[in-house]
Amino acid sequence: MNRKTLKSVLKLIRPHWFFVVLSALCAVFSVAAALLIPVFTGDAIDFMLGKGNVDFSGVLKKVITIAAVALAAALSQYFMSLCNNKITYFVCRDLRRKLGEKLHSLPISYIDSHSFGDLLSRMISDVDAFADGLLMGFTQLFTGVITIGAILVIMFVLNRRIALAVFVLTPLSVFVSKFIATRTHKYFTKQASVRGEQTALINELIEGQQVLKVFGAESRSLEDFDKINSELQDAALKATFFSSLTNPSTRLVNNIVYAIVTLLGAVLCITGAGAITVGGLSVFLSYANQYAKPFNEISGVITEFQNSLTCAGRIEEVLEAENQPAEPENPLCPPVNGDVGFEAVSFRYVKERPLIENFDLEVESGQCVAIVGPTGCGKTTLINLLMRFYDVDSGAIRVDNADIRKMRRHDLRSRYGMVLQDTWLCHGTVKENIAYGKPDASDEEIIDAAKKAHAHSFIMRLKNGYDTEISGEGANLSAGQKQLLCIARAMLCRPPMLILDEATSSIDTRTELKIQAAFDEMMEGRTSFIVAHRLSTIKKADLILVMKDGKIIEKGNHSELLKKGGFYKALYESQFAKV
Repeated sequence: MNRKTLKSVLKLIRPHWFFVVLSALCAVFSVAAALLIPVFTGDAIDFMLGKGNVDFSGVLKKVITIAAVALAAALSQYFMSLCNNKITYFVCRDLRRKLGEKLHSLPISYIDSHSFGDLLSRMISDVDAFADGLLMGFTQLFTGVITIGAILVIMFVLNRRIALAVFVLTPLSVFVSKFIATRTHKYFTKQASVRGEQTALINELIEGQQVLKVFGAESRSLEDFDKINSELQDAALKATFFSSLTNPSTRLVNNIVYAIVTLLGAVLCITGAGAITVGGLSVFLSYANQYAKPFNEISGVITEFQNSLTCAGRIEEVLEAENQPAEPENPLCPPVNGDVGFEAVSFRYVKERPLIENFDLEVESGQCVAIVGPTGCGKTTLINLLMRFYDVDSGAIRVDNADIRKMRRHDLRSRYGMVLQDTWLCHGTVKENIAYGKPDASDEEIIDAAKKAHAHSFIMRLKNGYDTEISGEGANLSAGQKQLLCIARAMLCRPPMLILDEATSSIDTRTELKIQAAFDEMMEGRTSFIVAHRLSTIKKADLILVMKDGKIIEKGNHSELLKKGGFYKALYESQFAKV
């Protein structure tokens, strides 16, 4: 068992100490009531044996007393269960909230390096599994510990010889449980890890259903799924099988204890050497059975508890991941002007693979800068650095003469409007998605932005117009329609600076020409960065940067670059060559 993980779990429980104390008190009352029942039962037996004839009124009183105590025990159990449920689900609520907050503080590099399915599994499946184990653990913890301790004390009071035999044999049950539990942890770790991989694969298969069907890869994907499903089956079977050995093993030990108590008690009762009556023996046998019960129950839930701690460890890995660099203590927030500068910037995603080396660039306010070049040359990387999704390895990026590392991320990013090739829409209405960056926008502003993005006509053809619900990241819309909504979102915000990363890649040529006119109007007087493969869209750019292998190999406007007859001209002619 990982002590560090256990400490983290206890830290999560600490804020709910009131319910923990209440649960413990209910457990004490419940155990006390349960332990009184054998005493009253033994008294009833001795009462009946001590009478020559049956005293029905006396027996009835004993029965009523036993029933009242049993009812009190049941009520205590009920309230203890309520407390345990509150503790468990309050902890899980807090844990999910922490994971949600952590997700926003993690660097983009962490998100990029972990599959979405695995992160999803940790936030949902692992938290649910942790809740199940925590609930079962709490249910058995208080009553089990109190029951074991109280019964031992009572046994020693009633008869030291029999109690001593029970006490000596007790460590056998504990040893067996611990021996098996410590050797099953690795199987639960494997099970949780493979379950995360399976969730990631399922997520991938669902998202890529169209591609799978187009290439006829259904059987291949089923093979991949069967393979990882078999791995999960194997890990789960081993984890469950070996942990399940605990219960029968402890039951065997506890049955031996019960048999010894029975034999020893019977001998002492018959010989009279132990000063124990038949009723007293029945009390002892009842206590011996109750004494064994917590061990059996705890061993029965050890599977869930081990799985719970494993899941808690996976959750802890996310919570302990390094956050993005902290915000500066005295942040700069210069007036928006639109000047941008790259000074000897170097950056690598992987240390062994050079990407951008000693990159220099000066962009004046109001300039439109286009970035072109072959795939993988660093175009989108420049945008990631500009938005500070990643931090530079060396050098500096300045916006309005301030190093962006000395600005708050919100202040930096609020200066930009961004339209990406990869569209993202949230669950909600069309209106809510357009107003995502400006929630207080009026209906007139939203409709005006949609018209400028040439999205108004298709929106009005939807079932409920602007109030149409968008499902599954826009599954009910085409790629082009989703991109038009993202463009409308940017046009609504009217940002001081603009970034367009293949913003019209999914739109037909006719609509693109219309949108380009709207973009030209919006970019007027604003610093703009355009990443494009279709060179026809960047002819009007003030400055075109031609990148290759992370470096600027040519720069100038469209006509200047064509006159140079270099890489840009070859790239341009390859798109517009006459057949």
